[in-house]
Amino acid sequence: MTGFVSFVGSGPGDPELLTLKAADRLRNADAILFDDLSSGPILELARAEADLVGVGKRAGRPSPRQDHVSRLLVDYARSGQKVVRLKSGDGGIFGRLEEELVALKAARIPYEIVPGVPSACAAAAAAGIPLTRRLTARRVQFVTGHDVTGALPEDVNMAALADPDASTVVFMGKRTFPALAERLIAHGLPPETPALLAEAVSTPDQRITRDTVAGLASKLKSETRDRVALILYGPLAET
Repeated sequence: MTGFVSFVGSGPGDPELLTLKAADRLRNADAILFDDLSSGPILELARAEADLVGVGKRAGRPSPRQDHVSRLLVDYARSGQKVVRLKSGDGGIFGRLEEELVALKAARIPYEIVPGVPSACAAAAAAGIPLTRRLTARRVQFVTGHDVTGALPEDVNMAALADPDASTVVFMGKRTFPALAERLIAHGLPPETPALLAEAVSTPDQRITRDTVAGLASKLKSETRDRVALILYGPLAET
């Protein structure tokens, strides 16, 4: 008997930001395969007898291979279980969701996608700002701060990222932002463009740091804290 997989977005970490559907799937799961960033109090919703399997990937740390994670999903589902694949934020935004969907489709295993609060939206809310503004911030763009090797991607559209009238959110970019900022400024982004660093959003360790693109890049050159973070820059970051 084939089971079923629910890809559940856990939001930024606060259980109160889970959707009702996400909470329901967690309470009824036989197995939960979770990312590092979606662990903690959210897993308290799981049944005592549910299997909890950590499969998170963090830059600079030993992590399970993606093919191993996909194989676990297939194996659990083939045993007839209700499986939750718990991803931080919204799983469809830099969450390697497609790779796991491909594995389930190949194995003919049914699934659903339960969206979560994107961490970019949660960070903006924590900072007390919107992501858009009429006339001066009519475009929002998300970009990853590192490629599969952990380095700054070389093939990003720098002209788009250097647009001073867009709200730009950099995921997983603390280590590479100094290099990215240098390239942004070289492509015309004013160094004084407002920027903010949002760390551990919605958790007790939350911290919002406001600066400029140049100033934040300078600070991050000596950053040693290993906190989950994203960077937002553009006209609304100073509000």
